[in-house]
Amino acid sequence: MIRVEHLVKRYGANVAVDDVSFSVAKGDVVGFLGPNGAGKSTTLRILAGFLGMTAGKVTIAGHDVALDSFAARSAVGYMPEAVPLYPEMRVVEYLAFRAELKRVARGERRARVDDAMAKARVDDVATTSIGRLSKGYRQRVGLADALVANPPILILDEPTAGLDPNQIREVRAVLRALGGDHTILLSTHILSEVEATCGRVVVIAKGKLLADGATADLRGMRRTAGLAITVRGDPAQAARVLRAVPGIARVQVAAVAGGAPAKRDEAPAAKGGDGGHAGDLSVATCTWKKKIGDDAIARAAEKAVGSLVLEGLFVREAKAIGGSLEDVFAELTRGAPPDEAGADADEGADDGADRAGAPRGGAEA
Repeated sequence: MIRVEHLVKRYGANVAVDDVSFSVAKGDVVGFLGPNGAGKSTTLRILAGFLGMTAGKVTIAGHDVALDSFAARSAVGYMPEAVPLYPEMRVVEYLAFRAELKRVARGERRARVDDAMAKARVDDVATTSIGRLSKGYRQRVGLADALVANPPILILDEPTAGLDPNQIREVRAVLRALGGDHTILLSTHILSEVEATCGRVVVIAKGKLLADGATADLRGMRRTAGLAITVRGDPAQAARVLRAVPGIARVQVAAVAGGAPAKRDEAPAAKGGDGGHAGDLSVATCTWKKKIGDDAIARAAEKAVGSLVLEGLFVREAKAIGGSLEDVFAELTRGAPPDEAGADADEGADDGADRAGAPRGGAEA
């Protein structure tokens, strides 16, 4: 349904998209992932027919975007990050207006508007002025706009940007429900968004394609590097116990008595007649062996905590090291520019047309 071949977009000397190629099959829900300024919005605008390309080829539903732009745009429902809406119009009026602009047949408009409102879950505010709606509802009105012509392809640019957690969950539920009937390309820089809604992920940074594969592969990257256990008791004893646990390759213990860590693997000086260890806290950092599987990691973590308790040591806390969504994102986009430095032309070069006042009437997406 979507085919991108060697896509390039330059703004003067700045290359916003650099030789990007990928495809999206019918019925797929694909996450287009990358940091701010990576080239995501530029790519999506080219796919939606809002922006020309410097080089390459884009095919939408069998239509070349450059040679058959109208047919390609007719197959796409495009939702920009900043959805342009008329705040003084009621939801149903606005969608009817958009349906007319998109050349939906007069006899079908009412049914299409009702269907779009139901799918986007805004039918309960159909007669409410858009300006009175919360941002979550306005985002969903933008989604209904993308749906009103019943296009086979949806291109959504940051559909949950700026929403609160409850609103994000609502939009995610809508997207999951749409996945069976539409091919969806969803742009985001939030990994949890991809995991919750997408079956495949395309990763871009600095305008270059970094990865293209199943979301399950992304989950596989979330494997933890080790375990940090806060222990009360003898640090040397804790280190000895943990080194005997299968699956642990390395153990380092740092005492944190008084808030200042002592040298690793060294017990702190004795304090009183109890040997000085009963009240001391230490952090034991355990590193997993290479090639150890997820099940073995879980068993090793259980064994580590259980062994410490059996030895009379007190476990204050145990937490995984690494494996967070942030760690995975950093690994995927290593070497990408920081957000504030990465605001390339894709984030501002032609925002004026999309964000100025009223929507552009000629938009076919």
